[in-house]
Amino acid sequence: MNKVTLVYVIALIVGFSYGMHNPIVPLFSKDLGASYFDLGVIGFANFIPYMFIPLFVGLLLDRFNKGLLLSLGLVLDSVSICLLSVADSIPQIIIFRTMVGVAHSFFWPPCESIISQSTSPQNRVKAISRFMAFFVAGLMIGPLIGSFLLEHFDVSYRVLFQVAAFVIATSLISSLMLSKDGKTTRNAMMSIASAKHLIKFPTVIVILLFSSVSFGVFLAILPAFMSERSISESNIELLFFVFGISRLVSLLASNFLMKKFLISIMFVIISISAGMLILFYSHSMVEFSIAVLVLGFGFSVYFPLTFEIIIRKTKENAGALIGAYEATFGIGWAFGPLIIGVIANSFGSSVPYLILFVTGLFVLGFVFLKRKQVMLV
Repeated sequence: MNKVTLVYVIALIVGFSYGMHNPIVPLFSKDLGASYFDLGVIGFANFIPYMFIPLFVGLLLDRFNKGLLLSLGLVLDSVSICLLSVADSIPQIIIFRTMVGVAHSFFWPPCESIISQSTSPQNRVKAISRFMAFFVAGLMIGPLIGSFLLEHFDVSYRVLFQVAAFVIATSLISSLMLSKDGKTTRNAMMSIASAKHLIKFPTVIVILLFSSVSFGVFLAILPAFMSERSISESNIELLFFVFGISRLVSLLASNFLMKKFLISIMFVIISISAGMLILFYSHSMVEFSIAVLVLGFGFSVYFPLTFEIIIRKTKENAGALIGAYEATFGIGWAFGPLIIGVIANSFGSSVPYLILFVTGLFVLGFVFLKRKQVMLV
C-alpha cells in the first residue's frame, strides 16, 4: 500500500471519530452547565494550540520522520478524547479539549507534507482534495453512527467518547506503516524564516481567517444554537451528516474548480457568508439543512484552493510554510468561538451569524480588489 493511500485510510478513520463525538461536545458541556461564553472558551481552548504548534511541527517535518510525528498525534488524540468520558466539570473539558488541539496539530501538517512530497504538482490538488474527501467521508459517517448509538442503544455521551477514542487508536496501524519507510532530511534547516513567506499572501490569510473563524463557530457553538432552537441531539448528528454530504460532493468537483480558480474562490466566500445568513433565520430542521448544505461547499474547497496557491509558489523547506499555513487556521478557530461566544451571551445567540454574514461581504470585496494575488499564473 503506497504512502498516499495510507494517509487516506488514516483520514477516513480520524474523520469518523471526529464526526461521531465532536457534535456532542457542546451538548455534553451544556449538560454540565456551560453557558455560550463557556462554549466559546472550550472552543478557544480546543483550537489555541493550533495557533502555535503546527508551526513547530512544520519545522520538524523538514528533519524528522513524518510517520512518527503523525503517530504521536494519533496517540495523544485517542487519549484526550477518552479522557472526555470522565470529565465532570467545565475546567476539565477545557483541559481535555486543549489536548485534542495539540494532537490535531500533529495530524494535519504531516499528512499534507506526505501527500505533497508523494505527488506531482499536476496531481497535488486532486490528491489533497481526495485526502479531505476521505476525512469528510468519515465526518459524514461518524454522526450517523453516533446518532444510531444514542437513539437505539441509549448509550451515554461518555460511552460515545470512549468509542471514538478506540476508533482513532486503530489508525495507528497505518501511521506506523508510514514511519517504516519514512525518509528524513537531516540537513534541512530548522528555520522559521521560510514560514514568514506566508506573509507574502495577504489575500490567502484574509480568506483563511474568515473561513476558519466561521468554521470554528460552526463546530464549537452551532450545535448548542441548534439545540436551543428545538433540534434534537439525533437530528443535530443528522445535520452534520448532511453537512458531510455537501462537503464530499464539493471536494469531488475540485478539479473543475481549479479551471475557474478566481470564480471558485469568490463562490467559497459567498457560500460561507450566505450560509451564515440562513443560520440567522433558521428555526426548523429544513432551514438548518439548507444552511449546512450551503456551508458545506465553502468549508471544503477553500482548503485545497488556498493550499495550492502557497505550495505552487514555494520551492523548498515547505514544511515550515505548511506549519504557518495551518497555524493561521488555528488563529481563526481559537478566537472565533471565543469572540462569538461573548457576542452570543451579550446580544443574543443568533446575532453572531448576522455579523459573520456582513464580514463575509467585506472579505468578498477585499478579495475582488486584490484578485491578482490569488491567480496561479
